[in-house]
Order: sequence, then C-alpha cells, then structure tokens
Amino acid sequence: MLSIKIVNGRVITPYRVLPHANLLIAGGRIAAISEQDIEAADAIVVDAAGHYVSPGFIDLHVHGGGGHDFMDGTEEAFHGIARLHARHGTTAMAPTTLSAEKEDLLTTLTTYERIAGRTGPGAQFIGMHLEGPYFAMNQRGAQDPRHIRNPDPAEYRELTTRFPSIRRWSAAPELPGALDLAHWLREKGILAAWAHTDAVCGEILEAFEHGYTHATHLYSAMLGVTRRGAARFAGAVEAAFLIDEMTVEIIADGIHLPPPLLQLVCKIKGPGRTALITDAMRGAGMPPGESILGGKRNGQPVIIEEGVAKLPDRSAFAGSVATADRLVRNMITLAGQSVSDAVRMMTSTPAAIMGIADRKGSLVAGKDADIVIFDGNIDIRYTIIGGDIVYTKEEEQHAKR
Repeated sequence: MLSIKIVNGRVITPYRVLPHANLLIAGGRIAAISEQDIEAADAIVVDAAGHYVSPGFIDLHVHGGGGHDFMDGTEEAFHGIARLHARHGTTAMAPTTLSAEKEDLLTTLTTYERIAGRTGPGAQFIGMHLEGPYFAMNQRGAQDPRHIRNPDPAEYRELTTRFPSIRRWSAAPELPGALDLAHWLREKGILAAWAHTDAVCGEILEAFEHGYTHATHLYSAMLGVTRRGAARFAGAVEAAFLIDEMTVEIIADGIHLPPPLLQLVCKIKGPGRTALITDAMRGAGMPPGESILGGKRNGQPVIIEEGVAKLPDRSAFAGSVATADRLVRNMITLAGQSVSDAVRMMTSTPAAIMGIADRKGSLVAGKDADIVIFDGNIDIRYTIIGGDIVYTKEEEQHAKR
C-alpha cells in the first residue's frame, strides 16, 4: 500500500483546526500530523490547496442511495450504496433495514455477512442496524404496517446469535417485551435505540435504565408534549433532552427538522451527544420522481420531490435523500454551528456511539486513514478510505467531459 502525504491543508483535529498542516498516511493508517514538513520521499503528494482536511464522515443510519436499498438484499445494492455515499464524504456506514418479512431480513443480513470485510471503492460497513419491526403502529411513519409487531424473543435471539453483524437495533420501548429485548441486546454488546414510539417521558426514563441509551431520528415518529385526558405529559422528545447521557441522532436535511429545531438540539444536547444521519433511501443521488422505499420485491411506492421522499399521498415523509456533505453544510448554514462542531457530529460522535472511536472518527496518529478533503462550501474534493483514494472531484469532472 502506497503512502500518501496531504499538504497545505486546514486539518481538523479533535480540539482545533491547524490552518497550514500536513498529514502522512502509511499502511492504511494516519502516521503523522504536523505543521512542519513531514519527510516521506516515496509518498504520493496530495495538495489540499488550503481546503479542510477532515475525518471521514460516519453515517449511523442509512437505507440506500444511487437507486439501491439494502433491503434489495444483493451485493450490487450494498456496493452501489457504498460508492454513492463515498462520493459525498461518507467513509463508514451502518446499513439499515426496515420493518419487513423475516425472509427479507434474513436475505439482507446474509448478504452483509457474505461481503463483510471486503475492500471496495466505497464506504466501509461497520455493522447492521435493524430499524424495526418492533414499533408502535401509531408512530410507524412510512414503515410498512403489514410487518410491524411486538418483540418476539425467539426471533431476536435467533437473529442476533446467527448474525454477529447486527450492531444496533431500534425499537419502541413501551411495547410488551421491549425491556427484555434491551437486556438481551446489552448482553450481546448491541446498541439498543428507541424509535417510532408512543412512549412518554416516564417510559423513556425507564427504558434508559434498562439499556435504551440512544434516540433514533429525534423528533421523527415520537411524541413531544402530549395530553392524556386532562393531564399534560412530557413526551419522548423532552426525555431525550432531560437525560444528559442520552445520545441522539437527527436527520439534518433541513426538511425533516427546520432550522429552529436543529438549533435547539445543538443548544441542549451539544455536538458531543448529537450525531447527524442521512436516513437516506434509494433516491439519494437520483433525480426527483417515483421511487421505492425498502426492497424492490416488497417495498412501498414513494415520490421524491422538494428534496425529500414522501408517501404518495404526502401524508408522511418516507426517508431522506440527503448525503453527509449536505448534513454538515446545513448544520453550518442553518444551525449556526462551527465547521469543527458540524464535523464532530458527523465523525467522532457517531464513532463513539457505535463503539469504534478507538480506530475511527478523528484525525489522530494510529487511527484508520479515513479522510475527506472539502472546500468552504463542504463540496467534497477527495475521499480516502483505509489509505486508498476512492474519489476525487477532479476525476469526476474529467469523466463528465
């Protein structure tokens, strides 16, 4: 593997931005970062031209892109999604399922196990995220109601034992058996997240105590302040704010959450507890028009318009078509965050949530050489994964000529 020396970059380290720095990659890892020249006679030199040099973006929650969905269950889909998002700065991702027939879940999980560990010209996979099927029917959003059900111990024990690739599971914690699910996931070292839920604050507090430590797409498919009879109750949203240790993720496409809510989440939770997610479906990187949410065989028809996917009757959003560069840009322009804090929410915070911060999420000597170079508009110029250059803006522009 060739060494790469990135020169003349604004390097974003965990605690500061080095305005004129160099970074050396060797053996697929970060070898050195310095404001002085780094001796590396045989290294390929990449001139960052004064642009930002950042850790690679980590997407905790992504369903698809480039015309593919992970629920298609094919190697072509997995690789196509990984390539599309790498062009937008994502270097690692957690492939995410939807509420579906068990047969379709098995197909997708089997495909992941078959290709896990392979290198390719796209984002790396850091474990599967099962979103559903254990959800509150009232909060299903665009999840297919035919497949929503209560937690089934025989089912989730079989899946998590058979497929060690499952690293995260999102469920509604108020359902019968959901707390037992959290105990099981915690024993297996799997992140338990709450989502698509009718729970109020007290129920979320109990769920947190049992292991539900992360909120899936905060504000989406959950209650805020609500009434039950004459009484007013704090909802799941308020619980996420009240529990300091609770981590959250937000779809920062500027549509699922408008600027004031993006700002509020940052003000209360801060960049160290907030991860940005695309929640992208197959329409990411594709033109507007008709599409499918979920697998091609059993998915639901949706329409992509105005920068988001919607159910055909426009009654609910059906996933985003965002890419990671758009999320970071929005947090700067819409939420008023610094470049460093916006990047943190797309890198070190998701790495910590997924338990991979020892090797990914920050530019530190010894960590994986997952790096993106972008300009002041967060337009991606280079994507480097494991020390390999997998995308350059110049090559893309040349190919279009």
